[in-house]
Amino acid sequence: MGNANFGIICEVEPATRPDLMHVRHQIGVMSRIASAFLIPDNHIGRATVSSIAVAHEVAAMGGRSIACLNARDRNLLGFRRDLLTAAAYGVDEFLFVYGDRPETGRRSDDLTIRTMLDEARRFAADPQLARGPLRLGVTSRLQPLPAWKREADFLFVQVSFSVSDLMRWRETVDFAGPVFAGVMVPVSPSMARKLTADIPELAVPQTLIDELEVDRDAGVDSACRMVEAIRESGAFDGVHLIPVSRYREVAARLERRGDA
Repeated sequence: MGNANFGIICEVEPATRPDLMHVRHQIGVMSRIASAFLIPDNHIGRATVSSIAVAHEVAAMGGRSIACLNARDRNLLGFRRDLLTAAAYGVDEFLFVYGDRPETGRRSDDLTIRTMLDEARRFAADPQLARGPLRLGVTSRLQPLPAWKREADFLFVQVSFSVSDLMRWRETVDFAGPVFAGVMVPVSPSMARKLTADIPELAVPQTLIDELEVDRDAGVDSACRMVEAIRESGAFDGVHLIPVSRYREVAARLERRGDA
């Protein structure tokens, strides 16, 4: 039986220029199906508008947001600055990630996800700084979950193209908070091949790549089927949905199928 409280956390394509029109359009379109929006942080190693600023924009449009912060681009002082900025904007929900490889330059080694969690909790406990409690999430591969990650408030699981792989992993994991499975829309054969080559753990099945060669909607169809199957499994609290540029089509399909 499906989960009546199943959530769809829609990832927004971030702005790489000082213009939030495209971000606002995504929020408006996906608000029909989204429980919340995940705002990436310097997505795939490129500079983007602050995830905290965009999360504030989502709230202004009446939506719930989760601001992603990566350890790659900040030291401890910069992280404390971001927490202060978030408090000033009323942003109180975060996903902490390690961060993709940068396009140029070197990554900072000052922070880890674990130290970010510890520092955020210290910040939230200081009544002179925080406006209230924070909700803090982390990510996981389809591997055993370290004990310290079980202390997070919610968990995002890596993108997978196999519901059975997700189910096998979920059966081995003890986590008290909500768990969201990653679902991505491969938008083209070239994108699918690049993803497979760059990140073997996220390999797109060859059958789906072949389908994309003849049907540009094959990735949308596959992602929507996965959302439905994950929901019906009852094993997850929701999905972290990455529609990339096909957010209009995904929103329309899921709305018609009643997954909103």
